[in-house]
Amino acid sequence: MSPPFLFDVFLPGVAFAIGACIGSFLNVVIYRVPNGLSVNEPRRSFCPRCKTQIPFWLNIPLLSWLMLRGRCKWCGASIDFRYFLVELLTAICFLALFKHGIAPYGLAGVVALWVVAALLISATFIDFDHFIIPDSITIGGTVAGLAASFAIPALHGEQLWWKGGLMGLLGAAVGFSLLWLIVLMGKMMFGKIHHRFDEPTDFEISQPGGEEAPILIRLGEHSYEWGDVFFRKWDRLEMEVQELSFDEEKVEFTSFRVLGDALELDGERVELDAVKKVSGKITSAVVPREAMGFGDVKFMAMIGAFLGWQAAVFAIFAASLIGAVVGLLQKGVFREQWSRPLPFGPYLALGAFLWIFTGPAVWFWYLGLLRGAMGR
Repeated sequence: MSPPFLFDVFLPGVAFAIGACIGSFLNVVIYRVPNGLSVNEPRRSFCPRCKTQIPFWLNIPLLSWLMLRGRCKWCGASIDFRYFLVELLTAICFLALFKHGIAPYGLAGVVALWVVAALLISATFIDFDHFIIPDSITIGGTVAGLAASFAIPALHGEQLWWKGGLMGLLGAAVGFSLLWLIVLMGKMMFGKIHHRFDEPTDFEISQPGGEEAPILIRLGEHSYEWGDVFFRKWDRLEMEVQELSFDEEKVEFTSFRVLGDALELDGERVELDAVKKVSGKITSAVVPREAMGFGDVKFMAMIGAFLGWQAAVFAIFAASLIGAVVGLLQKGVFREQWSRPLPFGPYLALGAFLWIFTGPAVWFWYLGLLRGAMGR
């Protein structure tokens, strides 16, 4: 096997094939992890509709979806095109990262970048579907990023292991802290939703789906999940309450509000487990809300741990710019409601990918502009 064939054809082909196989596994992660399912049991993939486990000869990345024309062999249910897309996207990313990273980082560095790509892709699609980024990706990815920084200091342009590790620690700290400050600023500027009603309106706090289901808060025609309202322990749901009932029994009260972990009646704490349903009538409500979730903050720590503090700053800036443009298009061109939430994780992931391929050049170009402007 000649060196040109080895490096120009064979190894890139292997990288593409590995990426497609990893993409097949990422489909499992994207479907199972946010639904609380194990990625190991059952061991084989299964049809989401008929639950039939798919044998290995019908689970060949990319090819199986094309051969089956996007349908389950047993029940004929449509298989979402996204399964094929994730496999293809991962394969292309692995190929591009191999070509981009083999010279400066070596094979070990390429493997580390593949891990980053897998985490970014899985987080992107989970955030699109569920508006969450699981801790197994963010916290686990941060630990993996720090380990990679110590083991492969070339990821940060260093030669000594401890310098690479320090850059990873600095990147995680900067990514976490910077986005956390942005979240706090967003909370201060846009952290409350005010509802006012012309006449007393029904409200209810309950778990209609059972004890394992999320607690739902209904304020007239507006509904919220508990976790979307109470992000910090000091968050409060303030309401002007006219009538109040606990478990369908009327309660005499002077003041009432809802805390993040309990109810407060006339200044006395009432544990959430003591009441199954709270209902009544209100004339107004002030609901705390978040500009973005804490999962995004931990996600930035992961990106910084792998790629360094400059990458963290660049990814946040690029994500904010891309997110603003996409958000304006969604609202202006497609006429979507301004209240519709938009996941921020995919933009952070795109910002991280942009850094890997073009970020350092853009970074130093921008610093050069600043130096030139300050020197005049």
